[in-house]
Amino acid sequence: MANFDRILTPLNVGSTVLPNRMVMGAMHTRLETLDRPHERLAAFYGTRAAGEIGLILGGGFSPNPEGVMEEGGPLFNSASQIEEHRLVTQAVHGAGGKIILQILHAGRYAKVPHCVAPSSGKARINTFSPHALNNEEAWRTIADFVNTAELAIEAGYDGIEVMGSEGYLINEFTAAVTNQRDDEFGGSFEGRIRFPLEVVRAVRARLGGAPLLIYRISSIDLMDGGMPASEIAEFAKQVEAAGADLINTGVGWHESAVPTIAASVPRAAWREAIRNVKQAVSIPVMASNRINTPEVAEELIASGAADLVSMARPLLADPDFAKKTRLGIVDEINTCIGCNQACLDRIFTERTATCLVNPRAGREIEFPMGKASTFKRLAVVGGGPAGMAFSINAAERGHQVTLFEAESRLGGQLNMAKEVPGKAEFNEMLRYFNVRLHKLGVTVRLGEPASADELVAGGFDEVILATGVTPRVPDFVGIDHFKAVTYVDVLTGKVVVGSRVAIIGAGGIGFDVAEFLLGDAEESLDRHAFFRAWGVDPENIRHGGLTSGRSHGKPRRSVHMFQRKDEPLGKRLGKSTGWILKARLRKASVTMIAGATYNAIDDEGLHYTVDGTSHVLPVDHVVLCAGQNSNRTLYDEIKARGLNPKLIGGADVASELDALRAIDQATRLAVSL
Repeated sequence: MANFDRILTPLNVGSTVLPNRMVMGAMHTRLETLDRPHERLAAFYGTRAAGEIGLILGGGFSPNPEGVMEEGGPLFNSASQIEEHRLVTQAVHGAGGKIILQILHAGRYAKVPHCVAPSSGKARINTFSPHALNNEEAWRTIADFVNTAELAIEAGYDGIEVMGSEGYLINEFTAAVTNQRDDEFGGSFEGRIRFPLEVVRAVRARLGGAPLLIYRISSIDLMDGGMPASEIAEFAKQVEAAGADLINTGVGWHESAVPTIAASVPRAAWREAIRNVKQAVSIPVMASNRINTPEVAEELIASGAADLVSMARPLLADPDFAKKTRLGIVDEINTCIGCNQACLDRIFTERTATCLVNPRAGREIEFPMGKASTFKRLAVVGGGPAGMAFSINAAERGHQVTLFEAESRLGGQLNMAKEVPGKAEFNEMLRYFNVRLHKLGVTVRLGEPASADELVAGGFDEVILATGVTPRVPDFVGIDHFKAVTYVDVLTGKVVVGSRVAIIGAGGIGFDVAEFLLGDAEESLDRHAFFRAWGVDPENIRHGGLTSGRSHGKPRRSVHMFQRKDEPLGKRLGKSTGWILKARLRKASVTMIAGATYNAIDDEGLHYTVDGTSHVLPVDHVVLCAGQNSNRTLYDEIKARGLNPKLIGGADVASELDALRAIDQATRLAVSL
């Protein structure tokens, strides 16, 4: 069994002793926008405290109205709000945990018309232009930070974290690219770092020595005009001198053109930037970004790059992450796969966060726990994400489950998804499902297609069909030509396509196939390959940590993507990851053609029409990614025998490889029985 002595060792931070080195990082959830918001937040954080995480960073809450993330966003600036926050702190303390309030002023990222910044200049990710704070307003904002910090302690928080990273207001003061001031808060390096130092000093003076004071520093800005490593190290020293007990590290700005937390980023990729901070100070330093397993956390601390680790999304995926590590059952950790589909993509589209692999996240009050009142014998047909998720949740409720899978292994379309460069984390998902099915005693019958006769005669109380989808084959001349293959043929290795390829369909599957045909898996597994591909200087010698250019190797294939809709290709990809996919395909010179009508496939290639003009594209293969059809053959047979089976996943709704909807639906059905 792996040794996790370092991350399980207590740590003295200021006047506080943390029971282990694992921290839940602050994240936006938008739970405050739902009904019973504080009950939801209390259940959300209380569940993670019960899971033995060493410290929870909650928030971030703005200290004033102009600093909120969006209209109605989290704001804590009045004593009238204290009782609401006490519901959260009492839940955490009652579960044996500790919680910090993060104070976050969004600066020019605030999606409100009255947003502010150190200098004028609109962020490219915001529609509003900021008002440049004058000197008096800057000092007033510092006082607002102090006010919120004091309110947080009154509400029972164990301390506060000052958010100085990710391109928010404080980070905008420290970077020359967003600070063109010539007063005491700008100009020289000393002027640019004065605002955050004054915040830390003032908060420390008001709170005294006992409550924890954490500062989150931008360890690498990934922006032209950002701070170089030498300035960041000196700044960290001064943050320590100003009174911080611990320095947390952030990576990049939200408008950076470099991915920082998606699955395409290698695990613990940013250790050089974090180590630069660690070597500069004597107080503990916390690492963050793409740390999703105990092994990665242990190795990172062992390397000397950090003293403890912050994990936000991994605590969405499994609130018992720390407890399972202590108990030595790390194979049962439901690992964050870095997909961003249910967390960041939802936040960026004004919805509440949850988790693809754990639909209970953020919805704790909606899901009953414990055993069912009556146990049933259940047959589940289909071992893809829906079938596996249902089987696990039903077995946890005490039901006797038999899972039929026609193939020789579980996984369904996950087995294709994990072959796509940047999606290797799906292996963790499959590992978790397999381990839990075994430990829960689910009967798994591999290589056994379930028949209607068997299901009808089997004495099952319920039959759940998770039989998935089949590729939709469009109807036009030559669709049966040998050059026409489906995405299943390609991703399973049944067909090895040639050097010139057309892809019909530009949804998520189409882009995944393009990545598969072009991508370099090393980029998401090796941080040095990742840095070369994205033009990153991990040592951050130049301002902002960017190099003069990216590496452009010769593409493995010539790929052309087509769609019928006359709109930009990839328009409906995930908000937080779609731009990464499109950027990589542009780098590989993929052509993208919208508004296409498909005429024929023949020996010459693909015949198509755009804007009334006919074209012929010479290609070796045409990959069909034109959607899916629900596989309901067995459903129809069973219905004809008088049973009423339940459909889940793709068998219910044939959407693209949508594990998010499938797992959510399966979980809800399992807990409703």
